[in-house]
Amino acid sequence: MNSEPDWWLWRTFAGVVEEGSLSAAARKLGLSQPTAGRHIEALEASLGVLLFERTLSGLKPNETALRLFEPVASARRALAEAAIRAEGAQPDPGGTVRITASTMVANYVLPGLLRPIRDRYPAIALEIVPTDSAENLLLREADIAIRMFRPTQLELVTRKLGEIPIVCCAHESYLDRRGTPQTVDELTTHDLIGLDRSDLIIRAAHEMGWDLKRDHFRLRSDSQTQLWELIRAGLGIGFGQMPLVGRTPGLRTLLPQLRIPPLEVWLTSHRELMTSHRIRAIYDALGEALAGYIGLGT
Repeated sequence: MNSEPDWWLWRTFAGVVEEGSLSAAARKLGLSQPTAGRHIEALEASLGVLLFERTLSGLKPNETALRLFEPVASARRALAEAAIRAEGAQPDPGGTVRITASTMVANYVLPGLLRPIRDRYPAIALEIVPTDSAENLLLREADIAIRMFRPTQLELVTRKLGEIPIVCCAHESYLDRRGTPQTVDELTTHDLIGLDRSDLIIRAAHEMGWDLKRDHFRLRSDSQTQLWELIRAGLGIGFGQMPLVGRTPGLRTLLPQLRIPPLEVWLTSHRELMTSHRIRAIYDALGEALAGYIGLGT
């Protein structure tokens, strides 16, 4: 080994192994693909060994890379833990808090909740990460997460805020054109809006005894925000959060007899971060605001 490789090279190495490609790792790490490629080449040159096979489909980690990955991942977790402990020790009420939430909550719910929080804490900058993947709080990809499932890691502090009712809904412009279904069976004769590759809605329907199939969805997308915009545009019948449906002009709730499982809402942060004044302040303020939003659906 000629010299000890820079940590950024190891970080990119771990990203490529985890994400499965150079381009995906570059996106995850906020790098350009050429920069990520240079990092891998520099790491291999520094170590004096090849870590990846160059194939037509991209970089494939070899046995050496796979042996190195776990200690590198452990080092990354340790550094993230050190950063979390340092963050929690900071007394300054200013700074930044990074919040991650589902695309629906981030785009359609949070904007209406954040104004009073910003008025109360103007010195705290907020970074919003809309994503339907579970951002890793343990690696400091976010300070606070709004989850639609209960996190299980022991290092996390989590609080259930309640459950959001999910309802069948459509825009009145669609119902004026196609009529209003009176029974669940009638839904399959309408233009249903639902998920494409994901079977989440179909599985939930089957649990309710409703034989829903993918072909019943005439408009499909795995983007939750896209589905919502299709419903709002009057293109068919879909499913949405009751408080959001209630405050959206032109939307009507359908088939109250259709008992759809509600959406759990959990507010989560890292245990060490909860000693940070600014993160605790935003955590508590978000909890209060989200509880009020959830209450609109009950």
